[in-house]
Amino acid sequence: MFNYLAIFFALLTISYLYATRKSKYWKKKGVKYEEPIPFFGSNMPNILVKQSIPQIAEKMYWKYPEEKVVGHFYFCDPALLIRDPDLITPILSTHFKSFYTRGYLDGQEKYKLEILMKNLFCVEGPLWKLLKKSMSPLFTTSKLKAIFPIIETRAERLRERLATASADARPVDATDLTARYNIDFICAYGLGLDTDSQKNECSAIRRLSLKIFDVGFNEICVSLLKHFFPVTFKNFKYLEKVEKEFLDLFNNILRERKSESLERHDFLDLMLKLKARGKIEGDWKSPDGTLKQICLEVDDEILAAQVFMFFTAGFDTSSISTSYTLHEIAYNPEEQKKIQEDIDRVLAKHNNKLSYDAVKEMQYLEWAFMEGLRIFPPVGFFLRMCEQKCFLDDANLTVDEGTRIVIPIRGLHHDPKYWDNPEEFRPERFSPKINEPKHKSAYLPFGIGPRSCIGERLAMMQSMAALATILSHFTITPAPASVRRPIVNPKNNLVQGVIGGLPLIFTPRKL
Repeated sequence: MFNYLAIFFALLTISYLYATRKSKYWKKKGVKYEEPIPFFGSNMPNILVKQSIPQIAEKMYWKYPEEKVVGHFYFCDPALLIRDPDLITPILSTHFKSFYTRGYLDGQEKYKLEILMKNLFCVEGPLWKLLKKSMSPLFTTSKLKAIFPIIETRAERLRERLATASADARPVDATDLTARYNIDFICAYGLGLDTDSQKNECSAIRRLSLKIFDVGFNEICVSLLKHFFPVTFKNFKYLEKVEKEFLDLFNNILRERKSESLERHDFLDLMLKLKARGKIEGDWKSPDGTLKQICLEVDDEILAAQVFMFFTAGFDTSSISTSYTLHEIAYNPEEQKKIQEDIDRVLAKHNNKLSYDAVKEMQYLEWAFMEGLRIFPPVGFFLRMCEQKCFLDDANLTVDEGTRIVIPIRGLHHDPKYWDNPEEFRPERFSPKINEPKHKSAYLPFGIGPRSCIGERLAMMQSMAALATILSHFTITPAPASVRRPIVNPKNNLVQGVIGGLPLIFTPRKL
């Protein structure tokens, strides 16, 4: 019995020493830091589903108001929170060769077997560069103009649903409303499916979309096991609960496409043309400066992963940004009137017909949407991994290889150093006549640098089209169950969400 106890305590001691071996890392570098919890670092509130990663990052941002950077720990490994906008451009752009990895997952080799993560957002290095090069032409002005009729049709269905709901003045959850609108658009353009989620309350596609972002106990366990025991649990999948369902849907659509000769000019059609080219070739400069030729064989798995990314990124981020903008507009009736006057003026010039050119002219509406993105950015933080030791001049600090970098977007978006009265909803702050933000890197809804959001223009267009449709026909007011400052959902780490939705009342306008 004594021997077993001795072995147990020996193992416990060794484990503790291993877990705390880097605990004084930031102290040695002279950086103020959060004391880590052994094994879990600064992540314990997230593991216990008490706070999301964006909430943890924002809390640290306000805790150290005089610091340019703040040290903390991602489990047992050093991580660095960036508070100073002067450091953001070097990390995301100037020193991109040192910070090109996102760092959301623990090493690319850990998820090579997971099909749906072979997409532009998740992959790193050479594969990322090839995919970005190939997919960038899908978001040109001509492509956006060509797909606007798809957006217009889905916006009209959104209006019809609101017209029905407003007949008896019942509240409508803006998050659900905009999610259904975005799903219908994404399915139409991304998969060629003519869904009508606005009418179909039990849509299979809607259920799948909810399942993708539903982080439960199993997902937390998989994440922990893959982090602490990457070799043993390398075959565990982050997206196991949705992989088969999504791949079955994708493969069925693919079989239908192969049996028809019609060109649809949608996202999947364009990706199939990419596959028809066979290989994508290019070059890649590694962190040590070595230039090498790279090649990617485009197969059905690569196609499925890109469609999955388009599906998830396209509906969730746009849904929360559009719905939260509606929430702010409802609570600011004077601003709502200005936005509606802007929309009415532009539509009158375009025969009261929504179009790509009309949406582009709605300047005040654009400022309002940008302000919604500032107050509640869908992506609450950016994460990067240092792949090559880099010296940050403005911090007088050397960042070592393997250090995760956290950029707290929500903290920057609400800092009075860069915004006047940051809690106020003031679209005019984005007018060229007003000097806000007071630092260009204090506003980051889509990121900056080579890994900024490739679909920014599409996201702006589909969200503004929805807002223009709603506000041209309805006046929005808070519902009895509305909460002025909704509670952030601690389960949403990548894309922020709120608990209880955003219920609003939509009343038909008398034009």
